[in-house]
Amino acid sequence: MVGSGLIGVREGLETGIVVMILVAFLVKSDRRDALKWVWTGVSAAVGMVAVVFAVIHLGTSTVTGLTAEIIAGIASLIAVAIVTGMVLWMRSAAASISGTLKAGMARALDVGPVAVTSLAFLAVGREGIETALLMVGYAENTNGSSWPLLGLLAGIAVAAFLTVLLYFGAVRIDFARFFRWTGVFLVFVAAGILAYGLRALQIGGILPGGSATAFDISDTWDAGSWYGTVVAGIFNFRPEPTVLQVAAWVLYLVVVLPLFLRRPKTVPRVTAPQPQPAAS
Repeated sequence: MVGSGLIGVREGLETGIVVMILVAFLVKSDRRDALKWVWTGVSAAVGMVAVVFAVIHLGTSTVTGLTAEIIAGIASLIAVAIVTGMVLWMRSAAASISGTLKAGMARALDVGPVAVTSLAFLAVGREGIETALLMVGYAENTNGSSWPLLGLLAGIAVAAFLTVLLYFGAVRIDFARFFRWTGVFLVFVAAGILAYGLRALQIGGILPGGSATAFDISDTWDAGSWYGTVVAGIFNFRPEPTVLQVAAWVLYLVVVLPLFLRRPKTVPRVTAPQPQPAAS
């Protein structure tokens, strides 16, 4: 619940910021008449995400045995690809996302209501689909537990409340620091999902090495304790991982974490040359 709650806060706040930028732009542009089209697009996107989440969840829960392991493994690898692309994109795009959305809304207003609705739908729908696929891979190892879903909904509710406070200026958040540290958290979460997905594919017979255990601390690590439950629930840790799991986990962190933590390149600002005064 804690892990999915943090995902809900981050993803929900990211989506909320997008909606807040669009709404604030329309209000400041004295185009409140277009707000209904933004909310129409947002509502449609939320409905689409709910349907996608339900279809994927029901589809993965109706199969059993090795087929279920294979589907869980594939869903986990897709989730890893999504969260990796998301955090790396957000690292470089955070500074320009406001200007991009405002420019897109200005063009959409010139086109008409359908363009405004589509812009809001695509902006919110993209974030929602990412979250839905991420949660499918993230919650596969809970064996049908409702805690990940409850945590996600609680996190989204907190994000919605924070977005409202941000819009009215009641609170201020250092977004650079917020997305940096939650991004680090998501990188570790993705590494755990990767390890879990590979293990599921090993059990399903798709990948070899299912019996090659890297280490086994089952005698000293109580998987049923509070700390075992927390670490397994958030980071998908198991006390007897395979060699492939450990190698993939380490390699993923060694590659992705430095890419995320490095500072994005800044383009030097070029100033136009000043005109020289004419010679007298």
